[in-house]
Amino acid sequence: MKRELLAPAGGEKSARGALLAGANAVYLGLKEFSAREGAENFDVPALERTARFAHLLGARVYVCLNTLVKDDETARFFECARLAYIAGADGILLQDIFLGKALHAAYPQMELHLSTQAGCCNVHGALLAREYGFTRVVLARETPLAEIKKISEIIETEVFVQGALCTCFSGQCYLSSFAGNNSGNRGRCKQPCRKRYRIDRAGFEEYAYALSTSDLCVGERIGELLAAGVTSFKIEGRLRREEYVSAAVRYYRNLLDGKKADRTDLTRAFNRGDYTAGLAFGQEKDFLSRAVQGHIGERVGTVTISGGGYFCASAYVARKGDGFKILRASKEVGGASFLRAGKGGFFLASSLKLKSGDEVRLTTEANAGERIQPVCFKEISVQVRIVGGELPVARCDDFTFAGEEPVQFARSAPLTQEEIAACFGKAEEPLLPHVSVQTENAFLPKSALNAFRRAFYAAFIAHVLPAREELPVAEFSAERIPAGGKKKAVITRNPDGADADIVIYKPRDLKTIQLPKRGKEKYLWLPPLFAERDEQLIADVIGQFDGIYAEGSYGVKLAQKYGVSLFAGAGFNLTNRFAVAGVRAAGAKYYVLSKELSRTEQHALNDDGAFALQGGGISVMELCYCPFGKTCNACDKRDEYLLTDEEGRKFPLVRYRASEGCRFEVYNCVPLSCESDCSPLYDFTVLGQSGNATTGHANRSML
Repeated sequence: MKRELLAPAGGEKSARGALLAGANAVYLGLKEFSAREGAENFDVPALERTARFAHLLGARVYVCLNTLVKDDETARFFECARLAYIAGADGILLQDIFLGKALHAAYPQMELHLSTQAGCCNVHGALLAREYGFTRVVLARETPLAEIKKISEIIETEVFVQGALCTCFSGQCYLSSFAGNNSGNRGRCKQPCRKRYRIDRAGFEEYAYALSTSDLCVGERIGELLAAGVTSFKIEGRLRREEYVSAAVRYYRNLLDGKKADRTDLTRAFNRGDYTAGLAFGQEKDFLSRAVQGHIGERVGTVTISGGGYFCASAYVARKGDGFKILRASKEVGGASFLRAGKGGFFLASSLKLKSGDEVRLTTEANAGERIQPVCFKEISVQVRIVGGELPVARCDDFTFAGEEPVQFARSAPLTQEEIAACFGKAEEPLLPHVSVQTENAFLPKSALNAFRRAFYAAFIAHVLPAREELPVAEFSAERIPAGGKKKAVITRNPDGADADIVIYKPRDLKTIQLPKRGKEKYLWLPPLFAERDEQLIADVIGQFDGIYAEGSYGVKLAQKYGVSLFAGAGFNLTNRFAVAGVRAAGAKYYVLSKELSRTEQHALNDDGAFALQGGGISVMELCYCPFGKTCNACDKRDEYLLTDEEGRKFPLVRYRASEGCRFEVYNCVPLSCESDCSPLYDFTVLGQSGNATTGHANRSML
C-alpha cells in the first residue's frame, strides 16, 4: 500500500530540510490563499525551485490554497491554482469543495486534495469529495479511528500525526474572527484558544489555559493508522523552525521504516503539553495543557539550592546558549539559562527566585542544528569522457550530453582524472554524483570545464524533469437564480414552539430527539462532527422531519440517502457565487451564507434559498471533547457554563450530547443583532445572553 510521510514547509529552507530528512512530500502555501498567512510562504519562482528539488528526490509538493475565498477573489484563486500547477505542484489543497468542483471541471489534470478545513469526517463527505474530482481528503482531526478506516476504502486519506491541535472542529472556529476581525478561515488566527479563561464550575474557577490543547504525537500508534488504510501521515508546522520539522520527519521516518525511533530531538524542538495521541483514539487525560501554554520542552531534572546557586542534577550535558523553562507545582513560573557546568549536572542563571524541587525543562538546545544531518540524496552515476581532439561527453543513465567544440590537445600539463572528477562532483543539491572519468591528452580552461559541467547538469535535470504542460486560462462562471420569497427560519431547542416559517430543531441530546408536530417546515440540526454512530441515532427519526440542517458538506449525500431536503448550515462556509451555485446544484433547498461576510457581500450572494444569520446567540467554536477532562463521575452535568477571559468577557459554554458523549459549543460573549438583505435566520439556541449586542461582520467583513 502507498504510504507517504508529509512534512510542512513554511519556506524554502524548511522544505529542503524536510525532504533531506526523509519526507516523501511537503505542503506549502503561496503568498495568497494560505491558511498560514504568518509563514514565509512561496512565490512562483520559489515554488518552481522547491518542486524541482523535491522531484529530483522522487518526492511531491502540495500547494495550499485553503482559505475561504470571497466572491471578488475567485478569478485570482483560479489563476493561482493554474500557476501553481505549471510551476510543478503535484496537488492543490483547498477548503471550498465547490470551488474544487469548478476547478476540476476546468483542469481535470490537476490533483485536488480537500483540506482539513472542509471538515470531512465521514463516508458521506468522502463520497461527495470523490464525486467532485478530489483524489484525497485531509480528515478532520476529530475523526474517529473506525470512521477513518471506512473513509480510506472510498478515497485516499491524509491524517495528522504530529503538531499543534486546533481546539475547535476544523473550519468551524470563528472566535478569532469575532473577537478581533482576524479570521482563522482566512489564515489569520490570533489563537484566542491559547489564552487564559476560568469556568463557573467547581475546580475550574481559577484562570488557566482552559481551551489550550496539548500537541499531537501519534508516535507508535501510527501502526493503527496504517492498518486503517491511511495513505499520508501529516506533520503540522508551517510556522515552526526547520529544526523541529527535520526532527519530526526523522522520528516518523524511522517509525514508518520499522527502525528504532527516539523522540528526544522532537520533544526538545517543540512540545506543548507533553503530547496527546488525539481524538481519533478517544479523549485522553492530557488532551488539554491547562497549566502551560507554549513550548514545555523536555524534563531534565529539578532544582537544588547548592552553595548559594541553583544546581540541576542531570544526565543532560548542558552548554552555553541552552534555555530552560521552570515549572512549580506543574505551573510555569519563568525561565532560566545555563550558567556553568557542575559535577553531575549544571548551574542555572535566572532572574526568578527558584526553589528546591522546581522542575527544569530544556526548551532551547544550543547545538540542535548540528544534529540535523541530511540523509536523503539522489545518488547518480556520471561518466565523463574528455579526450584531446574530441567533443567532451558526459553520461548519466540513458542521458548523454556533448559539448559544442572539440577539446584542445594538452601542450604540457593535461587534465587529470582527479580534477575532472572533483569538478563534476559539484552537482546541484540534492544530486549526489559518483563520477568515473576517461581522459587523454586533454586541456580545458577551468572556466570551460565548469561551464560544461553546469550545462550537463542543467540538461540532465531538464531531461528527467520535463516542463509541465502550459495550461490555458479557463473561463469560469456560476449560475445565478434571483431570490424568491422571503422566509424566516429559527434554530431552537423546541421543535414546535418557534414563530417562524421554518423551524430548525437543535436537540440537546441526539439520543432523545423530540418528534415534531405537523405544520411548518421542520429540519433536524446535525453537528459538524457526524460519525456513523451519530447517524445510527437519527436514522429512525429523520423521516419525521422535512429535512436536515447539516453543519458540514456531508449533508449533501446524507440528505440524498434518506430522501429528505437539505438546509445547508453555516458550517458549509459559503463565501462566493461558485459555492452558492454548487450547494444549490447539490440539492440544497435552503442554505446559510458564511458568518464572516458583510451585509454587502451577503447581498451579492442573495440567490434563491439564501439565508443569513441575523439574531440571537452565535456559535463561535465547536468543541468535540470535554473541557473538564472527561471526569464524568464528578460532573455536575449542567447544560450551560460561562467561560470568562481575563478581560472579563463571558462566553456561554453550552453542552450537547452525541453518540460518544458530551460535546460543547462556545458562543460569542454578546448576541448577534443585525439586519440583512437575505432571508433572516434567527439562532436562539442560547437564551440566557443579555446586555449589548453585536452586528458581527455585517458592517465589517473578515479582512
